[in-house]
Amino acid sequence: MPSLSVTLSHAGISGMPEITPRLGEAPSIELLCPECHEYLVSISYRSLARALLSFACSECSTTFRQEQGIWLALPPSRQAHFARFIREYEQIRRAEGRGSTDSDFYLALPFCDLTGRNSWQWAIRGKTFRYIQQTILPNLSRIANAPLTILDLGAGNGWMSHRLACLGHHPVAVDLLTNSHDGLGAAFHYQRVLPELFPRFHGELDNLPFADGQFDCAIFNASFHYSEDYDRTLAEAVRCLRPGGTILIADSPTYSTESNGQQMRRERQDNFLKRFGFRSDALDSCEYLTPERLMALEVRHDLEWSSHRIWYGLRWACRPWLAKWKKRREPSQFVLYTAEVKEQ
Repeated sequence: MPSLSVTLSHAGISGMPEITPRLGEAPSIELLCPECHEYLVSISYRSLARALLSFACSECSTTFRQEQGIWLALPPSRQAHFARFIREYEQIRRAEGRGSTDSDFYLALPFCDLTGRNSWQWAIRGKTFRYIQQTILPNLSRIANAPLTILDLGAGNGWMSHRLACLGHHPVAVDLLTNSHDGLGAAFHYQRVLPELFPRFHGELDNLPFADGQFDCAIFNASFHYSEDYDRTLAEAVRCLRPGGTILIADSPTYSTESNGQQMRRERQDNFLKRFGFRSDALDSCEYLTPERLMALEVRHDLEWSSHRIWYGLRWACRPWLAKWKKRREPSQFVLYTAEVKEQ
């Protein structure tokens, strides 16, 4: 049976230095029709990010277009599939105090939550990103000897794409939400510091509108656990990567056993029912990872996971012992998983 390699890091917990945006040679991106998945067009990264263009598919006559700078890559049938999830998810996020009218809030992410409403979560996100920035990306950049073309999968308000662009990489943001508060529409705040905005796509992770083998890295940005089918979601990301490209799963909850994950899922749905009047189960999301689930994905997709355990602080590290002492369910852990895509 394959085994996970493990890296434990206490690095990167100091303050983030100022970053000056820099531009490398921009690649071209080949697009697929979001409806029939036939080849559509090759367009430069910078044009993709800023041009108000539309393309008609010669196979099915679908028009691939932008709306307020966001490429609409979610066909009507899939919009219907996700409609209830998006409606409920946006209601929950509003109640949790997500987003702001102040550009400084977005520019400070993930290292500081200027609203103070979700600081504990952004503290986790910030430390995860510091590790990615300081440990993962430099190795990938040395191998590529060029800025990286990166899929930001589950990009939300675009904070990670903003940070990646500041480092000189070429991020492409994908998310189901397009609102200007907590979705892709909020990315306009980053125009204050970026020479040009990164491309944004309203789409789903299981049907990406990109031709095969184009990206150096695909980062599931606290999003992989929303998948309804881990095999399909992972296969789609692998398809879009060049041989030697890297899959990265960040900030998805991990449990040691299925029973703990299932108990978390029941508790979460009961809590939403009590607070909002619905269980937030519009999608049959997998919601958590276990070592067994990761091993199965490793075998089926010919990957070898590396497991990076980031130091989130003493209080976080003590959670399992505290839960055991209080005879509570095992708390989730956040582990960073990476794997290299092999040549086919």
